[in-house]
Parts: sequence; structure tokens; C-alpha cells
Amino acid sequence: MAENRNQGSKQNAAAENSGQQSRTSRRGFASMDPQRQREIASAGGRAAHRQGVAHEWSSEEAREAGRKGGQNSHGGGRNRSTERGQDRNR
Repeated sequence: MAENRNQGSKQNAAAENSGQQSRTSRRGFASMDPQRQREIASAGGRAAHRQGVAHEWSSEEAREAGRKGGQNSHGGGRNRSTERGQDRNR
């Protein structure tokens, strides 16, 4: 009889665990409202500037970062678009 109780409790525990996996966590930064995330990040940025440890971008650094980001998000820039054009002609 004790064996039956243990099997039942194991099944209940399994059912509870499987239900928990399908729900999203309500903990952590990523689960917060995007507006609240921005508020927290902004406060951190202000604190870093007050402490003098924040990185301040020069116009050249910003230009280089933007160029690299554009290449990464758009598939590598001009070279890749040229390759795509060649693929169509085959």
C-alpha cells in the first residue's frame, strides 16, 4: 500500500514539474516590462557617469561601431550583396 502512495506522489510531482516548465518565470531582468528595464538601465548609466567610469564615445568610435553593427545585422555589407547577385545569374 505504501508503494502505491509513493507512485501517486511521484506522478503528482511529475505533473507539477511539467506544468512549471511551460510557464514563464516572473523573476529576473528579462521578464520585466520593457519600460521598467529602460528605467533601470538608464539609472545605471547615470550612476556610471557620476562615478566617472562610464565610457564616452568619440565620434570616430561611434562611426566605427555603427559600421560594424551594420555589417553584422545586414549580412556583411557590400561584398555579400555582390555575391548574391552572382548567385542569381548561375
